[in-house]
Amino acid sequence: MIPFEIDLKNKVVVITGAGGIICNTFAKAISRTGAKLALLDINQEAVLELEKEINELGGTSKAYKCNVLSSESLKNIHQAVLNDLGPCNILINGAGGNNPKATTDDEYFDKNNLNEVKTFYDLDEEGIRFVFDLNFMGTLLPTQIFSKDMLGKKGCSVINISSMNAYTPLTKIPAYSAAKAGISNFTQWLAVYFKNENIRCNAIAPGFFVTKQNQKMLFNEQGEATDRTKKILNNTPMNRFGEIDELIGTLFYLLSEQASSFVTGIVIPVDGGFSAYSGV
Repeated sequence: MIPFEIDLKNKVVVITGAGGIICNTFAKAISRTGAKLALLDINQEAVLELEKEINELGGTSKAYKCNVLSSESLKNIHQAVLNDLGPCNILINGAGGNNPKATTDDEYFDKNNLNEVKTFYDLDEEGIRFVFDLNFMGTLLPTQIFSKDMLGKKGCSVINISSMNAYTPLTKIPAYSAAKAGISNFTQWLAVYFKNENIRCNAIAPGFFVTKQNQKMLFNEQGEATDRTKKILNNTPMNRFGEIDELIGTLFYLLSEQASSFVTGIVIPVDGGFSAYSGV
């Protein structure tokens, strides 16, 4: 569903993490604006399928297998995008995610459970490092590579994907929460840094949406809501999870130079009121 139309004809939009559910949806929506899409993901099969779907519907896209944690991989893909589609006008940094090795089983420390559950003291160093790298470095490195195409041009922007975790950390996922807080901070830093180049840098902070990454945490094997889901919905004034399509309006607003030409350095929550509710 497209909430309103914008014209991105002949602009090149690079999307990292395009194989994931959020950026897959973003790519399909943007493909209807006339933009040329570079679909980047470590999962080549996922973006090849997305490329096929978009192009069959009359869009223009090209899939690339890319490791956002490798400058060499990004440089190679950057050159390929230049050859295939042209220089990047808009970068959407959608690569990110969590890892079970960086997640605790308990919400609150209980010394009586030390041998029964995975606590803060059992978090895996490599798992934590992976989460920080994937989210933060996986945003910084693509921006280093692709923003060079935007220098000296008009109508260019970077859109990062933050999270409600960046405002108030959720229990169990300390590394992911901290990494997303870093994304929000980095977005503001970029906006100031690129002020002389008129490259707008903003972020979207989704609230709670059901994805492959969190589905097992939100629902049991019978498809019933877990206790964590009940807590989330009780603290979301709209009392439901968001639909991925409900992010498109905010995305298009930030993409549109006509609509948001004086907007940079902001992080927009799309959360059903979660950030506004104190729990009382």
